[in-house]
Amino acid sequence: MSSLEPLTAALQAALGDRLSEVTMAMGEVTIVVKPEHLLTVAGALRDAPDLRFAQPVDLCAVDYGAYGQISWQGSPAVGEDTGLEELEKVGTTHVAPSAPGEPVEGGPSESAPPPPAPRGRFAVVYHLLSITHNWRLRMRVLAADDELPVVETVTDVWPSANWYEREAFDLMGIVFTGHPDLRRILTDYGFIGHPFRKDFPLSGNVEMRYDPDQQRVIYQPVTIEPREIVPRVIREGDYGDVEKKMYGRN
Repeated sequence: MSSLEPLTAALQAALGDRLSEVTMAMGEVTIVVKPEHLLTVAGALRDAPDLRFAQPVDLCAVDYGAYGQISWQGSPAVGEDTGLEELEKVGTTHVAPSAPGEPVEGGPSESAPPPPAPRGRFAVVYHLLSITHNWRLRMRVLAADDELPVVETVTDVWPSANWYEREAFDLMGIVFTGHPDLRRILTDYGFIGHPFRKDFPLSGNVEMRYDPDQQRVIYQPVTIEPREIVPRVIREGDYGDVEKKMYGRN
């Protein structure tokens, strides 16, 4: 029996059909819950004797915009002898293998399809700890509206989620209804937008500088021109050649 099977059995017994999905992968358990069941499930996770997830160790938001789609294609830097004709981005960045189906170290194979896209753009992910049973659990809640993602606050269940939810609101724009003090926590006063969203410009929209004439810091449109950076790829064999030249290794 897997060490995770008692946890999944306890989850099914305590939550039943309120669980939309339960998966075990990479030695971890992930459950998916609908927004309307969030508070009920959170309370059961905390109070059920067979679960006792009393502590949220982290809370974050995810933007699944353009998830699993090819967003760019590039070539290695000019003059680099890589032996590779192109770079691909399918889900995660990886190098196309030289032979069909040949796995690439640190990435999926060329023939592997991208993971299925979630049913919604924004999700809130809760990482929970049961000190009583020494279990960890990931809970994911997909917001129903992509334009205005709204999820109920869990601060009444886990008060320590307060600042985590403020961070997710600040950086990703998730609105937590019922939160006692939902305001920005990391960005500057008057900041517009949510910088961790996929459609937010990498260079931002404004920059600030000190104006000696006004003797104060002012904001102005960003002057950095956007550019696409193509990663530099070196074949595995080249690393050995470099070590031989630098260190005289055989």
